[in-house]
Amino acid sequence: MKKINIIGLGCGNIDSLTLGAIEKIQSGNKNILRTVNHPTIEFFHNKNIPFISMDYIYESEMSFEKVYEKIVDRLLYELKINDEINYIVPGHPMVAEKTVSHLIEKASNGTFEIEIVPSESFIEPILASLKIDPIDGIKVIDALELKPTQLDINSNLIICQVYNKRVASEVKLVLSEVYGDEYEVSLVHYAGVKDKELIEKIKVMDIDRSNNIGALTTLVVFKVNKDEFSIYDFNNLVDIVRKLRSKDGCPWDIAQDHFTLRENLIEEAYEVVEAIEEENFNHLAEELGDLMLQVLLHTQIASENGDFYLIDVTTNLASKLITRHPHVFLKKTLVNTDKVVYNWNMIKYGSRSIDTLSGRMENIPKLPSLIRSKKVQKLASEVGFDWDDIDGPMKKVIEEYDEVLELIENGEKDSLRYEEELGDLLFSIVNLARFLKVDPEIALHKATDKFIDRFRVVEELAQKKGRKLLEMTIEELDELWDQAKSRLDDTTK
Repeated sequence: MKKINIIGLGCGNIDSLTLGAIEKIQSGNKNILRTVNHPTIEFFHNKNIPFISMDYIYESEMSFEKVYEKIVDRLLYELKINDEINYIVPGHPMVAEKTVSHLIEKASNGTFEIEIVPSESFIEPILASLKIDPIDGIKVIDALELKPTQLDINSNLIICQVYNKRVASEVKLVLSEVYGDEYEVSLVHYAGVKDKELIEKIKVMDIDRSNNIGALTTLVVFKVNKDEFSIYDFNNLVDIVRKLRSKDGCPWDIAQDHFTLRENLIEEAYEVVEAIEEENFNHLAEELGDLMLQVLLHTQIASENGDFYLIDVTTNLASKLITRHPHVFLKKTLVNTDKVVYNWNMIKYGSRSIDTLSGRMENIPKLPSLIRSKKVQKLASEVGFDWDDIDGPMKKVIEEYDEVLELIENGEKDSLRYEEELGDLLFSIVNLARFLKVDPEIALHKATDKFIDRFRVVEELAQKKGRKLLEMTIEELDELWDQAKSRLDDTTK
């Protein structure tokens, strides 16, 4: 069977070449180098070992993925001509070598075999130079694919392929999102290469200002020491909540269960909404954290009881998002946002075997009443069960008001009758708000805030008169109310 020997050149010193690598290189097989931009190329020149390189492909393609594909195609072409070839890459073949990954995938069909001939990678000398013990956690990341979600503040990060200032600049922007501009990192140039290795300690903001960046540059970000730098990620939060619920934790947190936390969850959700309405984004970040705490507490309680675990929560959410967004993950075309919402709902109801409109209405959770009634009315309108114009909901409000008034005038004593008719009146007002494209929940919140503001002025006016509210008549209070209303109306003009 045909064979490709994938040979590592080591970190840069000729001494780091293994005996196995030297033996294969000198075996007489055709030697194909991914690049000649590596110090160990001196070995080939000293020993007069023939080779060809793939550097010309880098110059002819616009993307690295295309470069990798072309290199693999060239190697497979060479394999048709030769029974055995050597493909030689910098460092260790299984560390940060995309072309090797592609070759292994191609070999899975059994048409040729691969032998990996290892040498020292760039990682070992970096660990030695910076005195990092891998048991403390290390993560190797390709700079060309770096995303904030790949960063782990609780591990030492080795970011490879920082080979020019453009890449360094892109890495800097990603790191600054998590670590900030002042966090100190290390740029390691020519790791393990005798007389050439250089380590620069530098702030995140200055990464792309180094004049030493080149093909053998690696960026190292040390794990965060919480005593020196106060940033925490999601995993830290999970650990903190687990600690709070442990036998050595907080008595209040230990005493909680799903039911005792219900009001907290609702309250925190409303505080998030309040921060949004204030457009106070520092406050919003804080309140979203408080809401996240409620999720983590419920998850921790469930895990202690063996009901479900955090991985179930994240997996269920991810699966739902992927399934309900086929236009993103399956590339199905949707024209507008209305179709996106419609598609989401159809998938959601289908997964729950809900095929009737009343079933969809019953499936609306027990939200605050104004929100729930608006959602029910919207569902009804989707099948045409709605007024043609604003006259319909207006007349319905008047009709329901008259029915409440009739109960009062007739001296009705049954509170359940009032509850029913007032409910109908509120429902009709929500419908009017929907027609006017007003959110009834927000409208009532604003009306309540307005009442509080006016009442505050009423209290201030009473204090100036040296009067207590409890001692004043309703006529006196009404007069102060009108003054407060006039004063506040003037300030808003």
